[in-house]
Amino acid sequence: MNAVLKQMQEFGIIPVVVLNDTKDAEPLGKALVEGGIPCAEVTFRTEAAEECIRIMAEKFPEMLVGAGTVLTTEQVDRAVAAGAKFIVSPGLNPKVVKYCVEKNIPITPGIITPSEMEQAIELGLEVVKFFPAESFGGLKTIKSMAAPYGKMMFMPTGGINPENVKEYLKFNKILACGGSWMVAGNLVKEGKFDEIAKLVAEAKEIVKEIRG
Repeated sequence: MNAVLKQMQEFGIIPVVVLNDTKDAEPLGKALVEGGIPCAEVTFRTEAAEECIRIMAEKFPEMLVGAGTVLTTEQVDRAVAAGAKFIVSPGLNPKVVKYCVEKNIPITPGIITPSEMEQAIELGLEVVKFFPAESFGGLKTIKSMAAPYGKMMFMPTGGINPENVKEYLKFNKILACGGSWMVAGNLVKEGKFDEIAKLVAEAKEIVKEIRG
């Protein structure tokens, strides 16, 4: 498995971050590092995303910073140039996936059906994002999908929270879970970075409890 994906597996929970203002990038990166999960999937939904990735990658070289909600190859280039080490997309766009594979950029596209899973296998992927996880049957569906596709690992995202994440992490086909509860938009907006660090530390403890 790719070294970046192995690192994500070690973290167990990947904080999914929406940043609307570049001033929040450094204090948020600091909170993630202090909380013990030095990793962020910064969604490309906002105009600030690209610069936020750059700030985090430069200020915290120990962090694994990636870009989420990536829809085009042009966004891939911008994210990687800013310092993103991995790409996550909500769906499986063969053009974007092939582009990343050819450039050896780890990409985790979203899938929800067996047909999409077979596309992912055909494209040479080892990990897929299952999104939106809870809306499409959650862990029960993932277990059903994993049965015929034994080599594929999953990164469920969407509706993951402290109450259900433990059950996901117990399943051996889960690489990591994408979650936003510890980096909620209101906490970032209100500058509650100490609280974010505390929630991140609690998330790390959950992973440690389940995976050791």
